[in-house]
Parts: sequence; structure tokens; C-alpha cells
Amino acid sequence: MSMIKLPTRVTLVEVGPRDGLQNEKTPIATAIKVDLCKQLIEAGIQRLEAAAFVSPKWVPQMADGTDVLAGLKAMPSLNSYKVSYSALVPNLKGMEAAIEAGVQEAVVFTAASEAFTAKNINCTIAESIERFRPVAELARAHNIHLRGSISCALGCPYQGEVPIQSAAEVALRLQDIGVQEFDVADTIGIGTALRVSQVFEAVGKQVGLNRVAGHFHDTYGQALANILAALQLGVSTFHSSIAGLGGCPYAKGATGNVATEDVVYLLHGMGIETGLDLHKLVSTGAWISGTIGKPYGSRSGRALWSRKNV
Repeated sequence: MSMIKLPTRVTLVEVGPRDGLQNEKTPIATAIKVDLCKQLIEAGIQRLEAAAFVSPKWVPQMADGTDVLAGLKAMPSLNSYKVSYSALVPNLKGMEAAIEAGVQEAVVFTAASEAFTAKNINCTIAESIERFRPVAELARAHNIHLRGSISCALGCPYQGEVPIQSAAEVALRLQDIGVQEFDVADTIGIGTALRVSQVFEAVGKQVGLNRVAGHFHDTYGQALANILAALQLGVSTFHSSIAGLGGCPYAKGATGNVATEDVVYLLHGMGIETGLDLHKLVSTGAWISGTIGKPYGSRSGRALWSRKNV
């Protein structure tokens, strides 16, 4: 395993408003989603995954993406913040809606597992990537940054073990159609540090680690250790979700994404800059958890919040 000096600064892509909320069964009001995004921006988040332009039939919680983005852009108080809004897009229709809504980044999604791809989007990996070709062309024409999410890079709920090289091969295919950034995802949170190092090193050899982001779920309590393993390779972009919100509808038992508060606590403790205000994030995490009736899922967040309220 090759090691380099740890990054001095890390960028967090906040996925709570999209990946964190998409599985909630009870409808969440658009105004709450807008307020959540606003609070995250005021805490320093500069890359915000705010919406998904997918079929409301399959993900009804995301049906108001256009309204969420419009609500944010209508707030004069946010004009002074430099924020890149992103959205998940499954196809050309979704990409057109994302462009209309004014996103700066779009996310297409496939997997390192054939079994997961078949269950999730009903096709092979190769077919899924070919479907994204016109999406990539449209993104390029509109100067929109295109990310490719590679699910189940460290294990699959249907296939089981995923070969180390699988995510690297998918990243190379995505690069060939014009994807610019590669989100390597531990969708079911099964990965451990050594496997993370092996998989991320393999992906980095194909597309460059400076274009790779880590997306970790915390099902087995390994997310922070896995982030550290990726940091030691030089990865400097990670996804996180406020209050640890999230899960995966196609991965039974998968818990939420790693909590933004916990990642920031780790990074700041290591002297790594994030540009984020941890105390504001904790207030936001406690607020959204209470608002949607869920336990506060961030350990560091709960600890800091309890001290504040002693």
C-alpha cells in the first residue's frame, strides 16, 4: 500500500438533503428541505447534493427537487455563499430537468456489482454506462461537472464479495464517456480499511486519486476508519450526511451515510481544514433529526449537543 502525506484540506460533499432523506416514508415538506440546505450552507458546505431528478413513482420523497433548488436561489441571504448544487440524474430526462433547475453538478450512478446493477436499474453495468453517454454529452454542452457514483465498490448485498479491480474497471468506462469525478461508494457499509486501501488504489491507478471521492456508509461502524485509510492514500474529497441520515432502498440492512459531524470532528482533530463550522453542523443535525422524528445519528453530534444543553 503506497502512502503519501495526509491532505491539509478536505472537501466534504454534503448528501443529506438527497441521499439522507430519499428513503424517508413520511413526506417531508419542501420548506423543511430548503431550510436544511440553508443551514448546511451557513455552516460552510460548498458542495451540496440537494435533489434527485428521478421518477416520483420510485422515489416520491425527491419529487420536489425543482422547488427545493428554486427556494434556495430565491434567498438573498445565500447570495454571498459560494455553493455548487448537485443532483442525481438517471437518464436524459433527468439531466434536462437538472439543467432547467440550474444545478452546477450532476451525478449518474452505476455499480461495481452486476447483481446490484440488475436489481437497482434493471440492466448490466455496460448497459447502464451506455445509457449515460447522452447525459454526459449534455453535461459537457452546458459546462456541468459530471460525477459518476460507483455503488457496492466494497461489497454487494446480492453478489457478496466484489473483486478489487471491479470499481477501477467501471471508473475507466465512466471516464471514457466523459465523467469527471468518481464517487467510490461502500453502499452497504461492509468495507474495512485494508480493502478500502486496495480498492481506492486500484481506482486511482486508472483515473487519478485527485478525481476520486469516498462515499461510506456506517452499517458496521467502519466508516471513519475507512475514511482514514483513504486519506492516507491522498484522497481529499468525501461524502457525508448530516446527522448520519440515509440508507439504501436496494440494500437491506444498510444504515445511513457517515455523519458529517463525525467526519468533521475527525478531520479537525487531525489538523485538516474543512472550512466547516462544527457547532453549526451539530445544531443543524439535532434540528433535522427532531423535525423528522428520528434519533440523532451522529455520535460526536450527540456528545457536543448534550454539553451545549447541560
